[in-house]
Amino acid sequence: MKNADSRPLRSVLYMPASNARAIDKARGLDADALVFDLEDAVAPDAKVDARAQLCSELSRGGFSYRRLVARMNGLDTPWGRADMAALAHAPVEALLAPKIDREDDIAALSLEMDRLGFAPDAALWVMIETPAAVLAIERIAAMAATTRLAGFVLGLNDLAKDTGMAQTPGREAFVPVMVGAMLAARANGLVVIDGVCNAIDDAARLEGEARQAREFGFDGKSLIHPAQIAPVNAVFAPSDSEISQAMAIVAAFDAPENRGKGAIRVDGKMVELLHLAQARQVIATADAIASR
Repeated sequence: MKNADSRPLRSVLYMPASNARAIDKARGLDADALVFDLEDAVAPDAKVDARAQLCSELSRGGFSYRRLVARMNGLDTPWGRADMAALAHAPVEALLAPKIDREDDIAALSLEMDRLGFAPDAALWVMIETPAAVLAIERIAAMAATTRLAGFVLGLNDLAKDTGMAQTPGREAFVPVMVGAMLAARANGLVVIDGVCNAIDDAARLEGEARQAREFGFDGKSLIHPAQIAPVNAVFAPSDSEISQAMAIVAAFDAPENRGKGAIRVDGKMVELLHLAQARQVIATADAIASR
């Protein structure tokens, strides 16, 4: 499975690659991942300078445990191929590609990464933000078997623009999109990250969206402001009660009298081996967060 990294991806913060001060500040933020954006956050006349600045800042390092991702411009723009060439030898774990529509786009991007000499473990993440991509989600996800594809990031702002779907507080119109993307990702071992919350000053809406994404099985949520990091980290982290329950399940299965059993009773509930696997994942996530 491609999604084998145990490090959490609760908070995935977009940072404009044109803003050196913001990039420097990112070195001290508690985000699990940083997405340095060369696309939407950078004006056309600033893209070349932003690309050079980003590569320089990445080479300086100092980002500690944070996963580093760079969002390129599309291959159909004047900047996309130059972005890829510049980032090929930069210390990024993933390249995030926007505006993909179909499985052929994944093949083309992955082959170009190979041709340019990206590290073998450098992953391809893609934005799911067009109607065509939503309709082709299963075929796109299946490309993980033969390409560098390793992650989905939802782009609901662009999808809303292209479809007219309303971004209400409960995101009812986008529920089928979210569930479809999650199922396709899980069937193919991909990371899946929720879209951004535009309401920076609406803490209740941010928490509601984060809880919805966690309940839907997402790995984390993409963010547009540092103030969103702490609340989203809290939502996606295992609670004390979840950790205690997980430890009780593991301890019960480890007890000599339960060795070899497929189902046992823990705290008045019947639990099976699948619950044991879930419990171990909860503990592993909590340990990964605590060890940073």
